[in-house]
Amino acid sequence: MIALKSIIETFSLEDQQKFVMYLQQKNKRKDAKNIQLFKLMTKVDLDPKAICQKLYNVDNSNAYHALRKRLFNSLIDFTANKNLQDENSIDMQIIKYILASRTYLLQKNYDIAYKILDKAERLADEHLLYPILNEIYHTKIQYAPNYPKINLEKLIIKQNENRKKHLLEDQLNMVYAKLKSVLNSINHQSKAINFESELKTILKDYDIELNESLSFKSLYQILAIVNISALVTNRYFEIENFVLKSYKILKEKKDTNKQLFYQIHIVYIIANTLFRNKKFKKSLKYINEMEGLMQLKKSTYYKQFILKKTLVEALNYNYNNQQNKAIQLAENLINNKHNDIESFLDLHLSLLMFYFQKEDFTKAKHILSKFYHTDKYYIEKAGIDWVIKKNLAEILLYIELEDDDLFYSRLKSFKRKYTSYLKQINQSRILTFISYVERIYYNPNLIKNNGFSLQLRTTFEETSIQKEDIFVISFYAWLKNKTEKNNLYHTTLKLIKS
Repeated sequence: MIALKSIIETFSLEDQQKFVMYLQQKNKRKDAKNIQLFKLMTKVDLDPKAICQKLYNVDNSNAYHALRKRLFNSLIDFTANKNLQDENSIDMQIIKYILASRTYLLQKNYDIAYKILDKAERLADEHLLYPILNEIYHTKIQYAPNYPKINLEKLIIKQNENRKKHLLEDQLNMVYAKLKSVLNSINHQSKAINFESELKTILKDYDIELNESLSFKSLYQILAIVNISALVTNRYFEIENFVLKSYKILKEKKDTNKQLFYQIHIVYIIANTLFRNKKFKKSLKYINEMEGLMQLKKSTYYKQFILKKTLVEALNYNYNNQQNKAIQLAENLINNKHNDIESFLDLHLSLLMFYFQKEDFTKAKHILSKFYHTDKYYIEKAGIDWVIKKNLAEILLYIELEDDDLFYSRLKSFKRKYTSYLKQINQSRILTFISYVERIYYNPNLIKNNGFSLQLRTTFEETSIQKEDIFVISFYAWLKNKTEKNNLYHTTLKLIKS
């Protein structure tokens, strides 16, 4: 039931209608219940027993499970056929060309066969399909001795060059997977790992340098690797030039929408990098580009990227003095169902922050009440960095709400769970921040002390604000605002613009 439900939830309304038509054409019997089961699962949140009862009016579990299995197979077939019609149409066309050419080669009709293979080669080269190109060159070389018009040496050079490109793509794929695994250890298992050291070791193992890419997929993987490094170290300013330069190379290639999925990912990485570097207007420019790309190919990837796009867009507006617009964007999406759980949680946490900075603590508390799972659950879904931010926001919120019991409880829990981890990853300044929060809470008169204000600035502004992480600045802004007694949102914006 879970597998069926998870597949059906990914279907758009148009997909649902097409699937029902597909079942109608496929059904040989008029009393088939697969359409009825499908419609029940799209509209009603019923348990298996209730669905079985609606279908058969009795508890006919054997028939129900057999029907489920048939529907599952139909869903797989429909999805596969849809992909063949959409994304993989070029691949299938080229494969048809190769198969046809081999028939003509066996018949010794070399002129026609090689013309077809030339057409296949042009298409495969245009779409950077290295494995298929390998098959084309393999076939051309195999029959070249029988066809004097073919330059065998030139073909061998092409084959070797293609093999290098394919190898690089394979290596980048393995490097990307290994680095994601390292990141998951940091984010989801709370392990203290020197990411930069791991990055250098893995790249050295595969003899790869972070320079120009040979395909859109490879370029995405290179940028994703660099972005992972920035995510862990919070040093986005170090990767900005490389990211922008790499994308410029991609845009100069022909037909960038041939690998649209990777291009959207790349533009998202750029928009997020620029946001983290406080270049909001420039980031929004790439958000608009991302929106345009998401609408291509009949909005195939729109649903997949809408949360990521909205998250960065809302954050840009919030820190560019358009907070109400940011709140509206986030509010419009958080009540709908989404498969991208990590981005969904990020959007919720960002909305909590927007209301907190607006000093609308009641609404902030309402958003917080939706986080009813354990820290362990959220570490698995969104990573430990998200959980730490959520805990810090919660502690500050209970101070503002003057809820002593919950403040003491959350503070004690936070220190017990994360003190050791934060020390291991050299993030002791978070513990320093917490110590200042405690001092203010236990002794409110400290905020009137000029010496205390100077101590705060010395501790937290010794690093250039320009290069400091935007979320770190946001937390520090709360402390600074306590000593200055101004509007929290304006204090935050002033710090970021300084």
